[in-house]
Amino acid sequence: MSTLNETVYHSLVAGTPVEGTAGSTQAVDPAQNQKTGPEFTLLGEGQVEEAAQAAAEAFPTYRRLAPEARAAFLRTAADRIEARGEEIVATAMTETGLPQPRLQGELARTVNQLRLFAGVAAAGDHLGVRIEPPLSDRKPLPRPDLRQRRIPLGPVVVFGASNFPLAFSVAGGDTASALAAGCPVVFKAHNAHPGTGQLVGQALAEAVAEHDLPRGTFSLVYGRGTDVGQKLVADPRIKAVGFTGSRGGGTALMQTAAARQEPIPVYAEMSSVNPIFLLPSAAAGDRKALAEGFVTSLNGSAGQLCTAPGLLFVPEGSDGDDLIQQVQAALSEAAGVTMLTPGICSSRVEGEQKLSGLPGVSEVGRGTDGQTEHAPAPAVYSTDVKTFIETSELSEEIFGAVCLVVRYSSSEQLNQVAESIEGQLTATLHLDTDQDADVAAAETLVELLELKAGRLLINGWPTGVDVGDAMVHGGPFPATSDGRSTSVGTLAIERFLRPVVYQNAPEALQPAAVQDANPWNLTRRVDGSWVVAQKEEG
Repeated sequence: MSTLNETVYHSLVAGTPVEGTAGSTQAVDPAQNQKTGPEFTLLGEGQVEEAAQAAAEAFPTYRRLAPEARAAFLRTAADRIEARGEEIVATAMTETGLPQPRLQGELARTVNQLRLFAGVAAAGDHLGVRIEPPLSDRKPLPRPDLRQRRIPLGPVVVFGASNFPLAFSVAGGDTASALAAGCPVVFKAHNAHPGTGQLVGQALAEAVAEHDLPRGTFSLVYGRGTDVGQKLVADPRIKAVGFTGSRGGGTALMQTAAARQEPIPVYAEMSSVNPIFLLPSAAAGDRKALAEGFVTSLNGSAGQLCTAPGLLFVPEGSDGDDLIQQVQAALSEAAGVTMLTPGICSSRVEGEQKLSGLPGVSEVGRGTDGQTEHAPAPAVYSTDVKTFIETSELSEEIFGAVCLVVRYSSSEQLNQVAESIEGQLTATLHLDTDQDADVAAAETLVELLELKAGRLLINGWPTGVDVGDAMVHGGPFPATSDGRSTSVGTLAIERFLRPVVYQNAPEALQPAAVQDANPWNLTRRVDGSWVVAQKEEG
């Protein structure tokens, strides 16, 4: 098992360490506010082309792998990462300030995602095979033989997220889904947790070598996002982008991708305030439990989750007033949690200062600062619906444990808000489902909010994303750059595929997926009906 026992580490380009020429970086322990771990050299703009070229050279071979061969590679990658689990978690704790249980859970999610996509690759459903046999006697024109499948786009560049050093990082959902689709990955490591990325990258490179795959199937590169990241997105050998981060970062990549001679898709998850709507029946219920659930969701991971609640709509009147008091009480017992980096903490503090200075905004309550560096107290502010709708700044995301309560007086006001807000990852409704008036109001809200969010929750909290077949972690802009996609769940694989049809192709020229013999044993749609793959006995 490899460990970080050297003083300097480099990018892994096609499995080979490449010393960068653009300086170096070192992680900062945010809890202690001091540098930690080895240095990592940063690639220059010219050097990053090596990774793109290696991925392009790997693509022809990697994309032709049979489903089970690709699945076996992903399972091995999961095994290799799991074997390093203890060191990965320890390194991530130091580099991010995140607690051990959170990182252990994230490690499990990461390897389970790889195994989930191994199952998707093996089943082959993502290939979307459709076959329409010829109809020579059809009038007025005969139908040709048509055989459709989805093929991988090509090399993909993936950017690591700051807030998930494992599940949205080197071997996270974007990487897993791209590799499962048949696309080599060039991964741009996040410089806030380089040691964590190195350990996971070594595990992936080992899995590539163990399965005798082209070494360019995976590369891990360190560099400054403003130059190396942009250089990768502009490289003509790259065919798609996966990104999780700020709206500014995501839109900059979108502009670069759109300006290419061959524009490419950018799947960017960016900005969301995840509104929660408390209907009157909810405010009339167990307000203490509601307040505690809200504060827990707000302050979890220091509010540094893509789905953390940034807006809470509370009815006017005595029930709403009491709920606010319960929120104050819950906040008073909550302490700040170490944020991921000094820069993220600084942006969070500045965001709160801007919010608190806006006209019509008042403080509801706050917790206490944490015991470590960069652990500001969770805080909640309040305004009214009219001020909220008329002040665009109140809809801006603050990445951290800060939320704005908006008091409303009628369901019509909630409908107006739902129509006015930007695209979101989530929207949540709390109500008593036995109260007809609130159910009727919720029906209208759901119709409005499904146009604005990728995931609608009833009587829950948006933090915590289950990974499986049915999950959607996406939404209209600015939640993502493409509201038709998801970055979590098995549907994520479709981002990196496109359909191709083969018309009147003789069997010798037909890919295995569309041959009548069905050598890969795929479930396919043939002449309008689904033909299910035959499962092996025993």
